[in-house]
Amino acid sequence: MKPRIIVCGLGRTGYKIFALLRQQGAAVVGIHHKPLLGEEEDIVIGDLRSASTLQRAGIQTAKTLVLASNDDALNLAILTQARILNPRIRIINRLFNSGLGDRLDQTLPDHVSLSVSALAAPVFAFAALGNKAIGQLRLFHQTWPIYEEVIHQNHPWIGRCLSDLWDDRSRMLIYYLPVKGRVALVSAVIEGRKLQVGDRLIIGTQPNVRSRRKSWLRKLLKVLTNLRQFHNHAQPILVVTLTLFVMIFLATLTYVCFDGHISVVDALYFSVGLITGAGGQEQVVEKAPDSIKLFTVVMMLVGAGVIGICYALINDFVLGSRFKQFWDAARVPARNHYIICGLGGVGVQIVNQLHSHGHEVVVIEHDLNNRFLTIVRSQGIPVIHGEASLSATLTAANVQRAEALLAVTSDDTANLQIALSAKSSAPKLPVVVRNQDPHFSQMVSQVFEFQSVLCPAELATPSFAAAALGGRILGNGMTGDTLWVALGTLITPEHPFCGRRVREVAIDADFVPLYIETNRRTIHGWDLLETYLSAGEVLYLTIPASGLDQLWRVTPSQLIAS
Repeated sequence: MKPRIIVCGLGRTGYKIFALLRQQGAAVVGIHHKPLLGEEEDIVIGDLRSASTLQRAGIQTAKTLVLASNDDALNLAILTQARILNPRIRIINRLFNSGLGDRLDQTLPDHVSLSVSALAAPVFAFAALGNKAIGQLRLFHQTWPIYEEVIHQNHPWIGRCLSDLWDDRSRMLIYYLPVKGRVALVSAVIEGRKLQVGDRLIIGTQPNVRSRRKSWLRKLLKVLTNLRQFHNHAQPILVVTLTLFVMIFLATLTYVCFDGHISVVDALYFSVGLITGAGGQEQVVEKAPDSIKLFTVVMMLVGAGVIGICYALINDFVLGSRFKQFWDAARVPARNHYIICGLGGVGVQIVNQLHSHGHEVVVIEHDLNNRFLTIVRSQGIPVIHGEASLSATLTAANVQRAEALLAVTSDDTANLQIALSAKSSAPKLPVVVRNQDPHFSQMVSQVFEFQSVLCPAELATPSFAAAALGGRILGNGMTGDTLWVALGTLITPEHPFCGRRVREVAIDADFVPLYIETNRRTIHGWDLLETYLSAGEVLYLTIPASGLDQLWRVTPSQLIAS
């Protein structure tokens, strides 16, 4: 009997998880606070935190509980109630606070925290880089994009044997979908099957990490060449400072001309003391005519105002946000960078993804109190304060020479406006847009010819479903109606794969082995297929979610991820 899975909170993301699990053949029950139109089967209505509601959903016998609400506090309340009713239940917890999620993962057994933002961000980054990713795969401490390779008449792989593509450490074959019939990938590799027109391959590719090493001279030249773009930040200070120097010069010149016996230094000293209020060398005007004394009075009054304004502007520039804005603007790359508009949960994850792979990034954010600003600036990433939909802001970010722009604010209308403004300024610029409605996203992409229009909830749903079905997940992807899951399974003496050769069990169970981790080394390629699995080894594999019931005889603690 398949283990029972409960999805608690059938909002936009929760319902997608519920529907996908049901589509994959899982025994799933949903819990929601109100009835859903057209949905009555396998859904319990009631207070999500109530013990009675959880009991009606079968919490005592359930194997897994998916907390899919977008409210962290509500998910935590349901978690505590569920663990009281069933201390052994495995929990997949949707949390925006990733720090709290990590703590819970370390503290509670069989607890997996997932974030929609963290799951969706890599796909946004891959789209900006030009990859049409359908998922992601976490291998060797890197996030690999998963994409679908369709073999056409002019494809460079047409006619090649799958065995030629098998032993490549920079590329992982995930699954094989032949144009005719159905053949397991491992079988096709062993038989030396050739690729034909219409065949499809699901492939994971190792991401390239750019070197960020730059000389200090190059950094200095970059700052100097970009200073011309940021006169708006320093212009008030420059104007007031120039006015102050002009006043000091005029005063000094006036006193020197009035009395030729006064040295330039004495006149300058008196002028500076007069204007700043510090005083000194008052004898310069003690015996002066009334006109000079009136001139001195005017200079004292005007000077006090100018000095006050100058001090205020310098204080705001240095101690306030102006200096940070000026410095950020001065560090905007001249070309080949990525512009992220909106520093929310998704935006900051995209920034981290691109920056960690060595790409230059510029952030445009209108909220000076955004909580992620400090995190981003600590990584040396420039932030431009302003409305990303304005052409002046985009010009300051060098949009004409950027590699791509990502409009990922939480407002769909604002994202569309930003994307259109960017296209107006740079018609050939690849633009990736965030949109909450996946159906509307497809139409927007077709009408406006954006690079990609992506929905975070749509991208994250497979990961939640995969985690509910098969333990801690390395990655997943969707092609057609099929969910592909990548996971690592610990081979124990009771494991159904123990003692069997990888090639044989892979063909029988219809999965694709990625590599084996044993004795602090890894086994790949052809050696992997000929290896007999032993207790203590970790087999990393990809498998259709519908085939995970073959692993359900294994306890959740035996399913691990690196």
